[in-house]
Amino acid sequence: MKTDHAGATPEPSGYRRDRELPIHLVRPSMTVPQRIANIWRYRDLLKDLVAKEIKVKYKDSALGFIWSLLNPAMFILIYYIVFQKILKNGIPLFAIYLATGLLAWNLFQSGVLGATGSVVGNSGLVKKVAFPREILALASVGSAFIFFLFQTVVLAIFLVVFRVAPSPRFVWLVPLALLGLLMFACALAVLLSGVNVYLRDMQHLMEILLQAWFWATPIVYPFMELSKQLRAHGLTWLYLANPTTPVALTFQRAFYVKANPLGTNGTIVHILPNYGPMWYLAVLGTIIVLSFIFFLVSVYIFGRLEGNFAEEL
Repeated sequence: MKTDHAGATPEPSGYRRDRELPIHLVRPSMTVPQRIANIWRYRDLLKDLVAKEIKVKYKDSALGFIWSLLNPAMFILIYYIVFQKILKNGIPLFAIYLATGLLAWNLFQSGVLGATGSVVGNSGLVKKVAFPREILALASVGSAFIFFLFQTVVLAIFLVVFRVAPSPRFVWLVPLALLGLLMFACALAVLLSGVNVYLRDMQHLMEILLQAWFWATPIVYPFMELSKQLRAHGLTWLYLANPTTPVALTFQRAFYVKANPLGTNGTIVHILPNYGPMWYLAVLGTIIVLSFIFFLVSVYIFGRLEGNFAEEL
């Protein structure tokens, strides 16, 4: 026990004052429902920030929005050459398989990564203007969604070129998959944008974690390839606990269509699970509900962190 001065309350040995901690928590000025209502009141500002991010990204660029199409197209081309032509993975129409999963992944990755540094990157606005700071993170996810819509053109081109029609049995699940992915991305974005104010390494850490996360999601390789190994140890649930996995599977089932096609080597290739639409509906519904709860928790934590933003920035 130690005492700072006469009459002061003694502190246990090793005690750290709140001001010495890397993250400062304060009592939030509003409840979570009030904060969400406040975000809704500033929805016009959210739209303006999304439009600003889109314009700034390709400002003074000769090709402008075309870059948002060239980037995934080049990625698909490189991976197609490496995995299909060089490594001979045997997956038929591999370009479409890759494009469907990559489309969903790019939305998630760019939204979360951009949102992580959103509050720090707009420190001048945060210190001078009163508005719900969560909007900065949500704007990053919003702009990522707009670019996602642009990039669907790439998938559409591949579908036309290879004459593949979306599956009527599964394509109606795509909006639900998008809703779950956006809700999860928004929850993670709000949380990380607040934590990054105090722990600036979070931005760089997320860049590394998202690389690992990409390979933990069945985008480049078939779901069944890893699932078979996990099933042998009773760990299939762990694979599906990754929210981006069911979302990617939904996109692949809707647009790649075939679960067990004939491979390029003439043998049956087990790529996607043979679950019916109701299985996907149940899993996506669970993701939506849990992501919404996660979003409420993130907004609450953000409110606890927000009180000391001005002095940290």
